[in-house]
Amino acid sequence: MAAGEYYDRLETRAPELRERELMAALPKLVAHARKNAPYFRRLLAKAKPKEIVTRAALAQLPVTRKSDLSATQKLDKPFGGLNAAPLTKVKHVFMSPGPLYEPEGYEKDASRFGRALWAAGVRPGDIIHNTYSYHLTPAGMLVETAAHAIGCPVFPAGVGNTELQLQAIADIRPTFYAGTPSFLRILLDKGRELGFETGSLKRGLVGGEALPPSLRRELSERGVDVLQAYGTADLGLIAYESAAKEGMICDEGVIVEIVEPGGTQPVADGETGEVVVTTFNKVYPLVRFATGDLSAVLPGQSPCGRSNMRLRGWLGRADQSTKVRGMFVHPGNVAELTRRHAEIKKARLVVRSQDNVDQMTLRCEVEGGDEGLRNTIAGSVQTVLKLRGAVELVAPGTLPNDGKLIEDARSYK
Repeated sequence: MAAGEYYDRLETRAPELRERELMAALPKLVAHARKNAPYFRRLLAKAKPKEIVTRAALAQLPVTRKSDLSATQKLDKPFGGLNAAPLTKVKHVFMSPGPLYEPEGYEKDASRFGRALWAAGVRPGDIIHNTYSYHLTPAGMLVETAAHAIGCPVFPAGVGNTELQLQAIADIRPTFYAGTPSFLRILLDKGRELGFETGSLKRGLVGGEALPPSLRRELSERGVDVLQAYGTADLGLIAYESAAKEGMICDEGVIVEIVEPGGTQPVADGETGEVVVTTFNKVYPLVRFATGDLSAVLPGQSPCGRSNMRLRGWLGRADQSTKVRGMFVHPGNVAELTRRHAEIKKARLVVRSQDNVDQMTLRCEVEGGDEGLRNTIAGSVQTVLKLRGAVELVAPGTLPNDGKLIEDARSYK
């Protein structure tokens, strides 16, 4: 069980030591996934696990996109061959929209949410009012198993039944809330309206939706200080806030990369890109799992003393696919155009409509550039996208740093 200000010694490791230990464990993970999970046996057939000892080597492996899982699982039920353990080692099977099915093993706090709860102020003996759903989806159980790992009883409130929940809060007097921030506000509003005492709730861990600064401030003014956690059903905890409230600190049990949206290659620190995660889960060992979420690395370390890499938080979705003149264009297509021409530092495809006819322009950040380069890139546009489009060469630093590779600027007034 955790003790002290930090959950364990891993949180305050020197960054160099953390990187060495993660990279030392990575070849074993790749070998385990390839040996025991049929999907990764095929996907990583050409990989040499003993050579995957750096982030550069990891970046050469293919990604598995969350958006592709539903089709994969239909071909090989129930988990698409991504599970690396037999069903006798699976404790729960969860269902997410898609539908997607995720296995959970018997490990204590298998999704590692205990670290986020601890950072949010949970300590042994705290009663946790857990409003995440226990029905089909994993959120409720992720919080519950983490609370049990710390030594906390849980009131399994789930969603709905607001008045019954308020009665339980008044009687049981839980100290900690887990759930969406909007439902916490509903509970506080309804409690005030009906005269239920909710003052025992002092802290909370929220997620599942955006937490605007105004809502965080409102909840704090009403006596509940909340922090955020970022995770998925497939991966468990990815990152979490500490009391410093400066970015989200990556979990110790994952390797996080920020890659070009829809692509596979890492972007520079500070650039917005897609969150790709490798998790050291022996039952469900996801290697380079692309979440579809956008974020960026926040430079420096947290003032709280935790030394792991920080993310700026959730910045949107990476899937910017659109249809142009009847043809789908994907972010990966733009990433491919960038890779084809070393002169391109960054690119963005802008789609507009003129007289109800789709027009597209590939804006490319290059040093200098001339008509010959423009024509060469235009040829690649037609080859890769199967569509004609204009090419505009702009100076480095011109394009927005918002993670978008495709900007649909069409107006349908």
